[in-house]
Amino acid sequence: MFFSKSRAPKVEEPMDLEAVMKKFDRESNTRVWEGKPKIIVNCILAAFALFCIYVTFFATWLDSVRLSSFVGCIVFIGYLIYPIKKGAQKTNYIPWYDIILMVVGSGSFFYHTFDAVTIIQQGNKFELHQIIIGAIGILCLLELCRRCVGIPIIVVAGAFIVYALSWGLTNPDMLRRIEGLVGKLFYTTTSGILSTPVNTCSKYIAIFIIFGAFLERTGIADFFIKISNSIVGGFSGGPAKVAVVASALEGMVSGSSVANTVGSGSVTIPLMKKTGYKPEFAAAAEASASTGGQIMPPIMGAAAFLMAENIGVPYSNIVVRAILPACLYFLGVFIAVHLEAKKEGLRGLSKEELPRFLPLLKQSYLLLPLILLIALVGSGSRSIAYAAAIAIIAAIVVGLFNKENRITPKRIWEALAAGGQGMITVAVACGVAGIIAGTITMTGLATMLINGILTLAGNKVIIALFLTMLTCIVLGMGVPTTANYCIMAATCAPILIKMGVPDLAAHFFVFYFGIVADLTPPVALAAYAGAAIAQANPMKTAFTATKLAIGAFIVPYVFALNPAMLFIDTTVWEVVLICITSCIGIFAVSASLEGYFIHNMKWYERILCAAGGLLLIYPGMVTDLIGIALVGIVLGIELITKKKYTLQTA
Repeated sequence: MFFSKSRAPKVEEPMDLEAVMKKFDRESNTRVWEGKPKIIVNCILAAFALFCIYVTFFATWLDSVRLSSFVGCIVFIGYLIYPIKKGAQKTNYIPWYDIILMVVGSGSFFYHTFDAVTIIQQGNKFELHQIIIGAIGILCLLELCRRCVGIPIIVVAGAFIVYALSWGLTNPDMLRRIEGLVGKLFYTTTSGILSTPVNTCSKYIAIFIIFGAFLERTGIADFFIKISNSIVGGFSGGPAKVAVVASALEGMVSGSSVANTVGSGSVTIPLMKKTGYKPEFAAAAEASASTGGQIMPPIMGAAAFLMAENIGVPYSNIVVRAILPACLYFLGVFIAVHLEAKKEGLRGLSKEELPRFLPLLKQSYLLLPLILLIALVGSGSRSIAYAAAIAIIAAIVVGLFNKENRITPKRIWEALAAGGQGMITVAVACGVAGIIAGTITMTGLATMLINGILTLAGNKVIIALFLTMLTCIVLGMGVPTTANYCIMAATCAPILIKMGVPDLAAHFFVFYFGIVADLTPPVALAAYAGAAIAQANPMKTAFTATKLAIGAFIVPYVFALNPAMLFIDTTVWEVVLICITSCIGIFAVSASLEGYFIHNMKWYERILCAAGGLLLIYPGMVTDLIGIALVGIVLGIELITKKKYTLQTA
């Protein structure tokens, strides 16, 4: 093992990963069930997963029946799983008030289920008891969201509801305002809780969450880390590169940046520290790579499905166009950790510590479910849900051949239970995002936001992009990926579309900047989780992670100003050219931020390198030529001064 300079590895206490998850990931703050109660709860969760599978493939119910029953089940199991606050985890215990909330909350939605036909026939006229039931359902959903998602999204939703009741709705009678608001938010499928986000969640996201639970039990996450270690672990700064590659692979099927950070970071962060990386850098590298998993096709934190629904394009279209920006993001992080390793003189793992590549190839069959899923979705021959169902069957078959993680009836049952529990947070977040979108639509606030930013921007697209970026980062703080995108799509994307940005580019732009909120101070949950594992300074980690994730701050501007990066209105030759110049540009920008190219850079070299890199990333012949010239000048200076620098540092 090699170490940087005179730093020796410290003997550290084992990190309680479960405690880290509970602190930074609200989804992990669940009740503690053991023994027979645990079996009963898991049976309920597994039954819900089977219910979702049945509804997806066989039920021909009305939308209002299908969606209200889905949310009703979510509310029921949500209060069964999530306590009122952190630390309220007495074993096999649920307080009386949670039982009441569970019954009346789910009962409100089930009332809608069983009386759906009557409600549809009523139109916009509702009885008093219906308004009370609807209000109870909304409040219970908001409280469950506070428990499993967090306060930030509740603050946003609450602010929009208060605005709607106080100023947004013009009816002078407050009771009529409440009736109109509750009617729209609770009893319709076009706006509010049962609108597009929940509809997409029940039709597509739910089945993919179940697929992810089955795939996890095949041992694929461990395989990703091992194969990444085998490929890049021996190079300079190997463990950090393993973190980047493994997180990119895990991100294809995962939907949580915090879970990614803790999952793979428990292995990679200690290794990075052991090989000489500073704790803050080790934590930041893992956090930035894990957050990037949310923009990695084909799942993209489940936002890809919502984006396809919102824009009205095939899901496969979204996945293909997301490939280049995602690869550029991970390339930027990879280059940054490589340059940091070179600058600090770090080496990789020894041959004895690396898993052998050829034996690992025998486990490559674990990738078959994922490959099958991508092939079926990409071909367009089958529906998304059907492709996921086939992939689930493939995961079960693959599990039968894995000696280390062989699938059994018990593990199938556990996967169904995990899938059922995994839906709670996403579905609740989608429901509350629907409330936000519904109030914006009802009050005309979207138009006011658009006009306000257009006025501030003065019809200059770059200013509108900057203001939209700030809005996305603020609104996205502490909000899960799926709900994050729903909010951005309702509030921010229309602003860019109004400015002439193509629909797809606008939605990708707000999606990217909603995601980086997990890295951006002050609410950088993924960075803080990584810092806890690395025992590093959280704020320093967050700023370092932001620097490493620079690609996520640059690339969206590029495809918003020139959508060729998203393969919009372009040719094959232009795509090839964009790939080459963008890769060189990302390298140049990363080198500038690290202050290291061939050796440590002077301040003016860093400025020239950053300018050249930015020009190369932006598609265009003139910008490419200027960018190449600037980077070439820096390269020339570095080569000329290399011998002198080597003598000085010898």
